Amino acid sequence: MRRLIFPLLIAAVLGTAAFFITTHPKAYTALRGDHVLEPTRTRDVENGKTLFNAGGCASCHAKPDDEGRTTLSGGKPLVTPFGIFNPPNISPDPKDGIGQWTEAQFIRAMREGVSPEGKHYYPAFPYTSYRGLSPDDVADLFAYLKTLPAAEGKAAPHDLAFPYSIRQGVGLWKLLYLTGTVMTADATQSLEWNRGRYLVETAGHCAECHSPRNALGAIISVKRFSGGPNPEGKGRAPNLTQDKTGLAAWSEDDIVTLLKDGFTPDYDSVGGSMAEVVHNTAALRDQDRQAMALYLKSLASIEGEARAPK
Repeated sequence: MRRLIFPLLIAAVLGTAAFFITTHPKAYTALRGDHVLEPTRTRDVENGKTLFNAGGCASCHAKPDDEGRTTLSGGKPLVTPFGIFNPPNISPDPKDGIGQWTEAQFIRAMREGVSPEGKHYYPAFPYTSYRGLSPDDVADLFAYLKTLPAAEGKAAPHDLAFPYSIRQGVGLWKLLYLTGTVMTADATQSLEWNRGRYLVETAGHCAECHSPRNALGAIISVKRFSGGPNPEGKGRAPNLTQDKTGLAAWSEDDIVTLLKDGFTPDYDSVGGSMAEVVHNTAALRDQDRQAMALYLKSLASIEGEARAPK
């Protein structure tokens, strides 16, 4: 037995060292062959505002009692099966927010999920979708955020169960699931369709709520957009594909109306977290809502769970 103790101890030490080496942000980036992408054009603040609204940044990060939705000192806690995530301050405040961040640090956070201090962000921050944004668009968003008021206040630490509380472990998750790169246009589709896909898949991160997930919290790719657990913990986010449990009976105009006014074809109105989404999409240009509707109507049918009647 004593002969086994030393080899087991060595194996444990080597295993622990391998875990921390391979899951360090710099190491996993090197293993994936990622490289920092840089902006190529002048910053466009108006485009940044569009991406801010498409991404629903205010829904998570705005102070709950802020009617203007521009005081980004941190929003309501997000309760998940893994624990409670508290959205941080992303205002230009130099102490509590991102006022001292560089543009490069912001781009890395949005695309790689790494903080300026070199720590992994949990994927409750949907950088898995934001990864598809171009560095120019991320830079535009950063430029817009800097025009908003600085707000004091730090969010409480996340309250997560073990082993999810080990932040370094997110590096393993990224090696498995942080895939893809900047979304490029599909030359076989129209400009409008490509615009809709870009907004839905990246900034809008619609799949993050409207898809089922595996035991590790990653989207099940073959069931993408077929509906998922409601982030608020009750019911389900609906199927967005052309299945009978989804949008098969909806027209593009029906989707546009919902994105603008929150009304469904059966004269109902959305509530909960989707009402927050509509608050954001209502601020988009008509042509962007139309493009999103066009893309959503093009999604192939994937069978999903029927939603329980109200």
